Amino acid sequence: MPEPLLRIPLDRTSPVPLYFQVAQQLEQAIETGDLPPGTRLDNEIQLADDYGLSRPTMRRAIQYLVERGLLVRRRGVGTQVVHAKVKRQVELSSLYDDLAAAGQRPTTQVLVNAVVPADGTVAPALGLPAGSAVMFLERLRLATGEPLARMRNYLPTELVELPTEALEERGLYQLLRSAGIHLRVATQVIGARAATTAEARLLGESRGAPLLTMSRTTYDDSGRIVEFGAHIYRASRYSFEHTLVGR
Repeated sequence: MPEPLLRIPLDRTSPVPLYFQVAQQLEQAIETGDLPPGTRLDNEIQLADDYGLSRPTMRRAIQYLVERGLLVRRRGVGTQVVHAKVKRQVELSSLYDDLAAAGQRPTTQVLVNAVVPADGTVAPALGLPAGSAVMFLERLRLATGEPLARMRNYLPTELVELPTEALEERGLYQLLRSAGIHLRVATQVIGARAATTAEARLLGESRGAPLLTMSRTTYDDSGRIVEFGAHIYRASRYSFEHTLVGR
């Protein structure tokens, strides 16, 4: 009899349900690369036999990971591992740096790099009169070759030069810091909504798929507004992570 794809020790005396013990260890193996993207899992009957579980328990563990976007079921193929979801701490950092630190191999496609008039949302966010000229950047950020986020950033035109070639090679915050701009604090709002047809096409999702939204206004250490960003992220591949402390 062949060895199981992954050894999963189970504590049958623990109050933690067996399905959740299995799901947690499979999730950890996916995030560490022990189960890389594309790995095919045995069918639920075989997996249940491998780990001495009932079929409903194994099915529930697999379904939990499918719902979290870590596994996908494909007709004629079976259950496969997909990319681990990107978990991002809510702090003043760039998506590019976070992805690089997580080994996700970030790449960028610059869709727009232009000077535009600030509209009724952008102008107050940057503390400028309506209609003021601002830099507008629209970029598609990919992780391990797969679309993850569409980012729109607005900056004062006199702040710094941002060539398209540089934006494709480095993160925006890296470029700002290299120009001597010290990012100090930001106000941020996180939300969610359904993808439009155009957004779904750009991100490789279906129309109406859930998206995470984030808007951020960033200040430097002198209190000057540096940039306003309005980004969307694939909820199937991305999450924000908070640490909460009691008072």
